[in-house]
Amino acid sequence: MKLLIAVDMEGISGVVNWDQVTPGHAEYERFRSIMTADVNAAIAGAAQAGADEIIVADGHWDGCNILIEELDPRARLHSGNAAPLAMTQGVETGVDAAILVGYHARMGSEAANLDHTWSSTRVANLWLNDRIVGETELNSTLCGYFDVPVLMISGDQTVCAQASEWISGIETAVVKRATSRYSAECLPPQVSQKLISEKADSAVAKFLAGKGTRPVKIGSPVKVTVEFINSAQADGAALFPGAKRLNGKKVEAQFEDMLTAYKAFRTLISLANR
Repeated sequence: MKLLIAVDMEGISGVVNWDQVTPGHAEYERFRSIMTADVNAAIAGAAQAGADEIIVADGHWDGCNILIEELDPRARLHSGNAAPLAMTQGVETGVDAAILVGYHARMGSEAANLDHTWSSTRVANLWLNDRIVGETELNSTLCGYFDVPVLMISGDQTVCAQASEWISGIETAVVKRATSRYSAECLPPQVSQKLISEKADSAVAKFLAGKGTRPVKIGSPVKVTVEFINSAQADGAALFPGAKRLNGKKVEAQFEDMLTAYKAFRTLISLANR
């Protein structure tokens, strides 16, 4: 079984503020190590259940956060954020299933650590075919385009609940209970990592027994609607060919399939870099 482990950082064990996930801050180096340990826990559980080929995609910031010297040698690491599929790079290589580690809730969620959708300075809201989504839903639906089911997620209680609404039967590892955007009741890493390992083991075992989740599919065409933080950002995104300006901050466009929609969303965000 070939498995993709797609990793973000805001939902990693113990993370509650931006300093802990932002390169250049003293706390960041400490949490890189914890991030790697969370990933290793998922690798161990998945391998125990039968995953024999594992790709880890580092999807936070510049994609160079996981400490490769500390990574479980049973996995290969994709680093860097310039890849065509970014946070889910590797899903197109024939993987059988995916796991999400260290994810966070979508922008505007209540009781959710560091909630945002792709960019905390640009994106206020994102919809796919008129249904509000965050990175969990966006990336799992992109996985679905490649017929890859998402089996498990780790993060706070809010992202786990949002994932469960989007993906029926997904295993969830709640490593902290957020009490605000910048506070949470956190499990110690040795406890949360045991939980991650157990959930990964269970998720992969169910999949191999034919009882796992199903790939998330979305109807075509795919309508992407982005509400930006300010009107200048929408000015830039509205330059995208075929885009429709809905109001001062909202832009919409329609695409033939999820892969095209995903690439277009990233382009809209790039155009809104103001």
